[in-house]
Amino acid sequence: MKFLVLWQMELSLLSPEMARAVGAMPEYGERLEREGKVLSRYHVVGSHGGAWIYDVDSHEEFERLLGRAPVFNFARYTVHALAEMQSPRPGD
Repeated sequence: MKFLVLWQMELSLLSPEMARAVGAMPEYGERLEREGKVLSRYHVVGSHGGAWIYDVDSHEEFERLLGRAPVFNFARYTVHALAEMQSPRPGD
């Protein structure tokens, strides 16, 4: 299962705790990439946040990984489930 997650920081919550959480995100993302759970991570230009593509075995695993993100309590999330886009085959 693949999910596109767009996340944006809630700057109204700016605090030392939030700054630490933001600082921990690169390491968290790198670990998930090594484990094959995150395929790509991007900065969204002009925004305080990012776009990550998760590749997980279940919805529950996705929710667990998202909930463990250091910035989970400081960000807003838009989640899109992804499906492979395939061209129709002749005869289908």
